Amino acid sequence: MENSDDAPQKWPVRKRLEFIDFRLFWNGRVNRGDIRDTFEISVQQASSDIAQYERLAPENMVYDRALKTYLRTDGYRPALIENSSERFLLQLVAIDNGWMQRDETWFDELPPLDVTTLKRSPTSSRVLLGVLDAIRSKTQIVIDYRSLTETAEASRTIAPHALFYNSSRWYTRAYSIDHQEFRDYNLNRIGSFHKAGAAQIDVSLDYGWVHTVDLEIGPNPKLSAIQQDGVAVEYGMKANKLLVPTRLSMAFYLMSEHNLDVEPDILPPAKQQLVLVNRADVEQARTSFRQLSKQAIKRALGK
Repeated sequence: MENSDDAPQKWPVRKRLEFIDFRLFWNGRVNRGDIRDTFEISVQQASSDIAQYERLAPENMVYDRALKTYLRTDGYRPALIENSSERFLLQLVAIDNGWMQRDETWFDELPPLDVTTLKRSPTSSRVLLGVLDAIRSKTQIVIDYRSLTETAEASRTIAPHALFYNSSRWYTRAYSIDHQEFRDYNLNRIGSFHKAGAAQIDVSLDYGWVHTVDLEIGPNPKLSAIQQDGVAVEYGMKANKLLVPTRLSMAFYLMSEHNLDVEPDILPPAKQQLVLVNRADVEQARTSFRQLSKQAIKRALGK
């Protein structure tokens, strides 16, 4: 298709063809006015886009003269958004949470929707900007941090080098001057901050970040066979096994999120649907590389 005249080579054209595909998928219909109004183009250009989409996916829509719109056919198959379902579903979540406005998306009518979750405060753009600048310029920052291990807000000097996300929380991975090791800091718990000179430790010494381990995950064997099959399908397992390459420093979060760190038989199988088959190996790797990282940092500091 890449060499065909009908191939959507130019990005603006491809986005408009994706929009047609999107509206057919979600609304079951699309017309020239939808394309014209969304992309602020002429009716002639919108007609050209529809004609190009028809050549790309001739079985996907049919024109209804009474309604003056194109309707999705029973033989419709996504032509350009086949792998985009999660992206659009997340937009629905973002709209419900107030992170996006509906007119910032391609949705015309929203399906009945509710999102049941504990909503956290939005990440401070001021904090995010400060952390991003520190990562980019390889500098330290002094932060006021609300740690779970402290009774009051404590000052920390850190050198951030990466961001990561888990369970609706954003973190920065950073070298802690106070603890002389690499740690994680929840962006929502950072208060005021200021710059504090150049970073002193090479991020290559963060062995927990640069090294990965395969988490071998399977359905809880205490579940019934049909329940195990359901879990396997949900997570895309093959032969009831899922290998998840994970940074050593992030394995803790994934394990906690899915109760993979809980000893067997403590929770009912329905509460612990997944088990970490190679849990002992993962724990040993996390402990060993953390210790090796601390030793390397000491050598770098001349201690």
